[in-house]
Amino acid sequence: MAKKSYEIDMCSGPLFGKILRFTLPLMLSGVLQLLFNAADIVVVGQYAGKQALAAVGSTSSLINLLINIFIGLSVGACVQVARYYGAKSDRDISETVHTAITLSLICGVFLVFFGFFLSKPLLSLMGTPDDVLDMATLYMRIYFAGMPVIMLYNFGSAVLRAVGDTKRPLYFLMTAGVVNVVLNLFFVIVCKMDVDGVALATVLAQCISAGLILHSLIHTDSSYQLHLKELRIHKTKFLGILRTGLPAGVQGALFAISNVLIQSSINSFGSVVMAGNTAASNIESFVYTAMNSYHHAALSFTSQNMGAKKYDRMGRSLLICLASVTVLGFVAGNLVLLGGNFLVGIYSPDPEVISYGVLRLHALIRVYFICGLMDTMVGSIRGMGFSVMPMIVSTIGACGLRILWIYTIFAAYPTLEILYLSYPVSWIATTLVHMLCYFYVRKKVLPAKAALGE
Repeated sequence: MAKKSYEIDMCSGPLFGKILRFTLPLMLSGVLQLLFNAADIVVVGQYAGKQALAAVGSTSSLINLLINIFIGLSVGACVQVARYYGAKSDRDISETVHTAITLSLICGVFLVFFGFFLSKPLLSLMGTPDDVLDMATLYMRIYFAGMPVIMLYNFGSAVLRAVGDTKRPLYFLMTAGVVNVVLNLFFVIVCKMDVDGVALATVLAQCISAGLILHSLIHTDSSYQLHLKELRIHKTKFLGILRTGLPAGVQGALFAISNVLIQSSINSFGSVVMAGNTAASNIESFVYTAMNSYHHAALSFTSQNMGAKKYDRMGRSLLICLASVTVLGFVAGNLVLLGGNFLVGIYSPDPEVISYGVLRLHALIRVYFICGLMDTMVGSIRGMGFSVMPMIVSTIGACGLRILWIYTIFAAYPTLEILYLSYPVSWIATTLVHMLCYFYVRKKVLPAKAALGE
């Protein structure tokens, strides 16, 4: 019975407390996962120099581009498991879990080869400067060698998230995070490695977190228990994951394409600006990850209650998530801004790097909560079974608008401030359209009385 205490019944009882129980561990888990990359950046920035810092930072948008489609499939797995869990359909849960874990390993192996052979050509295509190209390529190749365990962790944690278990992934990442920091320092300071050392440390730490997730799935006595001998692709469950997950992944990849184009524009300003942008972007990621927990809450609470036909709880869950993400994003963003010089200085002592990092923070962090609102709306829409619509809206409203901005406004006024302005403009436009889509979807999929809130 104790093993089941990690789960959350999202279909009954007070919502605010349960959403808080769900999101707090998820926030901390996301922050710890970011510490993997932050530890890489801090260690290379302090001990290996600004070229190594620029090399590691220049890979992040490209890595996201290459893996976001596959991470999106884990969102599909989360939606399907949560829907069946709300409907109390144990057989469907089991088949979905085994399909998801099998799929994660297939995706991981594919990415190993994809990343190894295409890292250097893609980095070159992005305009990565020659003085950091070889180091960036080495970092990416080692990182992608660990893709099977990275995918396993993401799909496995999506299964746990679907049933409300966000605590155990937090515990696992705490363990892996400590290992990552220790190995970073050992490889770089003691072994005199640079980007290869921090990449290797990250992969080894991910092996630990993935192994612990796998252990949890195998040893649970709940309906989502994993049996290694039963790993296979169930066609109907695979198609269900694909319907929700593929549009989510495509959306993530398209966002990454726009970010790759922005990164390419940043690269044109040189390695010092790249290093400052890397540091500020990494700091922003902590705020984004905390806010993104409400995207997952909206997704899981909507999916479970949709399966249980508790339609009134879906709308109330979304309102709580929207209010919470606004407060969180506004407060966290302003706190980051107050400590901007100190925070960027953690990544690099170079005054030029610090000044460019603070420049980015001033441009974006105050309005970062709008990005949280945008993602939370998407979570609720996907939880109701609509994934293509938010993908199209995000593609046009965020990705398309950013690309258009780069080739028009930025081309006419090529400054960093103008480049960074593309983010809030795209967030505002996309959020407004997502809100309209939410009311359309709710009216379309719910019974008439439920859609009207009766």
